[in-house]
Amino acid sequence: MTGVALNKSTASIAVGETETLVATVSPANATVKTVAWASDDTSVATVSDGVVEGVATGTATITVTTADGGYTAECEVTVTE
Repeated sequence: MTGVALNKSTASIAVGETETLVATVSPANATVKTVAWASDDTSVATVSDGVVEGVATGTATITVTTADGGYTAECEVTVTE
């Protein structure tokens, strides 16, 4: 495995809305493509399997991390009213 990328580096959603982020593991033929998702501020935005939900106004960074190699990619999510 050589890395991971997200389809967006920034996103803006409203409270209660969702945005789906897509993680692409490199190379395409990597044997382990498992990733973990995390939000640095779950009071603003939560994430589950790439689906980000706005919880309250503010900004949160969503991070995807590969199980193999610990590569990361981030998306800054702004949540509005």
